[in-house]
This record gives sequence, C-alpha cells and structure tokens, in this order.
Amino acid sequence: MTADDAPVVSSRVLTVPNILSFVRLAMVPVFLVLILRGDDALALLVLVISSVTDYLDGVIARRFNQITRLGQLLDPAADRLFIFAALVGLTVRGILPWWLLIAIVARDVMLLALGVVLANRGYGPLPVHHLGKVATFCLFYALPIIMIAHAFPDTAPVAVPLGFAFALWGAFLYWWAGAVYLRETVRLSRLH
Repeated sequence: MTADDAPVVSSRVLTVPNILSFVRLAMVPVFLVLILRGDDALALLVLVISSVTDYLDGVIARRFNQITRLGQLLDPAADRLFIFAALVGLTVRGILPWWLLIAIVARDVMLLALGVVLANRGYGPLPVHHLGKVATFCLFYALPIIMIAHAFPDTAPVAVPLGFAFALWGAFLYWWAGAVYLRETVRLSRLH
C-alpha cells in the first residue's frame, strides 16, 4: 500500500458507520443490565447484534470512504466497554474472580497514564501492538463463551474451561502488551 492508496480519514461526525458505532455504545448499558439480571441468552443476543453492527460499520466505512477520526475512537471504545461490562457483570454475579477484573482494569489504567505521559511530551497515542489485539481477541471471545455456559448449561463442561482458558490467556497477553507499551513510553520519554 502506497501513501496514495491509504484511506482518507475525515473529521465528519454524521456518517452511517459512526451512527452504527453510537448504536453499539447505546447497547452497552442494556448488555450490562441483562448480564446482572442473569439473562445471559438475551445478553448474548445483544452482543451478536453489536458484533453485526461492528462488522457493518467497518465494511461501510471502507467501501464508501467514510473512515473518520471519531469512528476510529468510537469503534475500539465500544469493544472495550462491552468487555468491561461483561467483566463487571460476570464478576458481580460471582462467575469470574475479582482478581481478573482488577488485573484487566489496572492494565487499562496504566495505559491511560502512559497516554498522559506521552501527550505531555508531545506524542500521540502509541500504535496498537499485535499482542494487544490478540489479548483483546481472547477476552472478546472468553466472556461470551463463559456466558454461553450459563445461558445453556448443557454446554458448560466444554464452554467453562474453554472460556476461562481464553480469559486467562487474554489477561496474560494484555499485561505483556502493557509491558511493551510501557517500554516504548519510557524509550520515547528519554528522547524528549
């Protein structure tokens, strides 16, 4: 891909992909309430709808040149909020251990602090590292798999160990990626 082939990123707000992202964000509290109430099947349905809108907003943004700065912020924010809502809901219900929630939130707080350090030194956010993407992928699949075990108890013998394996691996990779971001922040800070 050459510089001429790179997609144009606009500052528009009202685009179809951004509207879909706003819809996804609006679904997060609904998702959390359903999890807290133990309506895992309905929560999973909301998650499926969210995933479809996530896919569609990406396809539409690329196909119709509607990639926006706002969309680049909203899309990952919605993903993170769905993960956070699932973590909180499942932890409050006693399905996930508190230490897992604390470990994942602590890493995000660390990244927020690193972002402030970088901004104060005139740098933008660090590019997403592939470890961070894999970690998010693991968590994004772990939590629905665990929810499937509770929505459909016959699946529990397979879904619970599989979901927890993804969750533990995701948490480990989340912190590994965090260490990479920390190292890069220290390196950039020394240059400034």
